[in-house]
Amino acid sequence: MISPGTPAPNFTLGDHFGRRIELASFRGRKHVMLVFYPLDFTPT
Repeated sequence: MISPGTPAPNFTLGDHFGRRIELASFRGRKHVMLVFYPLDFTPT
């Protein structure tokens, strides 16, 4: 867990189209919002 205001470490994830997206590719943009849904679409 990182503290608010701390830069996120670089990582790569797949998007909903199956493309690989690297956080570093957004470097230099004014704002980047990261949203995670840990339990969405998880069978219960």
